[in-house]
Amino acid sequence: MRIFTFDTTLRDGTQGELVSFSVEDKLLIARKLDELGIDYIEGGWPGSNPKDKEFFARAAELKLGHARLTAFGSTRLAKNPVEEDRSVLALVEAGTPAVSVFGKSWDLHVHRALGISNDLNLALISETVRFLKRHGKEVIYDAEHFFDGYLANPDYALRTLEAARASGADVLCLCDTNGGTLTNRVAEIVAAVRGRFGGAIGIHPHNDSDLAVANALAAVEAGATHVQGCLNGYGERTGNANLASIIANLELKLGHETIGPGKLATLASACRFIAELANLPLPNDRPFVGKSAFAHKGGIHVSAVLKDAATYEHIRPETVGNRQRVLVSDLSGRGNVLFKLQQHGLADRLDENARRDLLERIKQMEYEGYELEAAEGSFELLVREALHPGAHFFEVESYEVSSRAGGAEGESHTLATVTLRAQGVVQWATATGHGPFHALHQCLRKCLSKLYPEVAGVHLTDYKVRVLDSRKGTAAKVRVLIEWSDHRRSWSTAGVSDNVIEASWKALVDAIRLELMRLMERDGAVETLAEDTALGV
Repeated sequence: MRIFTFDTTLRDGTQGELVSFSVEDKLLIARKLDELGIDYIEGGWPGSNPKDKEFFARAAELKLGHARLTAFGSTRLAKNPVEEDRSVLALVEAGTPAVSVFGKSWDLHVHRALGISNDLNLALISETVRFLKRHGKEVIYDAEHFFDGYLANPDYALRTLEAARASGADVLCLCDTNGGTLTNRVAEIVAAVRGRFGGAIGIHPHNDSDLAVANALAAVEAGATHVQGCLNGYGERTGNANLASIIANLELKLGHETIGPGKLATLASACRFIAELANLPLPNDRPFVGKSAFAHKGGIHVSAVLKDAATYEHIRPETVGNRQRVLVSDLSGRGNVLFKLQQHGLADRLDENARRDLLERIKQMEYEGYELEAAEGSFELLVREALHPGAHFFEVESYEVSSRAGGAEGESHTLATVTLRAQGVVQWATATGHGPFHALHQCLRKCLSKLYPEVAGVHLTDYKVRVLDSRKGTAAKVRVLIEWSDHRRSWSTAGVSDNVIEASWKALVDAIRLELMRLMERDGAVETLAEDTALGV
């Protein structure tokens, strides 16, 4: 069955905490949703704010190939004739082929929120829908709080739908606005509405009970053919139904047609695109599209996946634009490491003993507090050292750091000294810096610059510290994760210690050693292995 998709990321999604899009962002997202094959894109409420008004003014730039752009608004105010209601007129002036207009279905809201009679509320619905139809609009009527209204007063809730349908509404969309309705109730109520009304029935669930996706699927099974939600599940409070999960389940599990299998393969990239514009991380554990959705860590799992991916994967990840990943950690078995090495053509370069030693080093480092899934540079260094056990570019003999605060402006001064042995010669350097880590970095570069001038190109781009055992207070062990770049690529290394300077120093030394190993042997297979282990999606 054909199920129509309605994305409200640009309207309901922006009501979520921390979600804010510029007009340019909204235009870009609308194009991406159109490319994905979404049927309706709700662009905002043109009568409510300047940003949405500008968005609809610029909507002609979009040149949508498939989706119907939709403006959102409410039924007329009780005090206004429909022909003079500014919000309703704004829906007409937005120039969209479709409009989504909401009205009250719960008599509690009619009396307390609007302060009007039940009959007057029915008139607001009828007159607004009729007016919009006279102006040539496809009208999606959003029955706000429908499920709560139905449970409180089913006769009146159904009368609100009758008012909308009799006035020409093309879709009757049932909204679980508070997100509190359980799935079996959703199915029962949608089935009751389906039995009473012809035409398109829609569902708009919120996720306050963590059931929005399940409720959407239950509604479709009960007869709904129009589903509303947001990619990535953005929205007020706990969010709207995650339209990505709904689409994948409808297509792959229930046999319905939404965006089609060809477009389905772009689902993950569309979700990442929107997350980037929202400046919010896409949670790794997001079903279907998250980075960890098809990631395997436990050794038993990996051993089975090596034989048949279906043992621990409910679908082929490629169908939604994702990919399988095998993680390397303290939970790894030999199968994890072997899988990663085979995947990148490196298995034959390490014998059984070398592979076992590599795995033991990984487990020990994870036990100490390292997180090699995030520090792909540290993992790459381990693999390269296993492949070239005799490669030692330098050994650190000692380092020392001192800081002194003082002066008229309270400035601090840091001095560092580093001694190391490289190519049989002792190298020694002293440097000042803007803090201990900067001073140490300057020293290390001084010591190595003549022997290995390439290290000058390695620079820090990000620095994070995480406390690993907060119960120990200021004596707690910390993990430092540092992102580096040499203008060609980026990588991360980690250091762990109960001394933040020592942890930072370990991450720094590993970053330089890795760059020298890469220069010694430009092995793209090892680099791809490391990227895939930690960051591949």
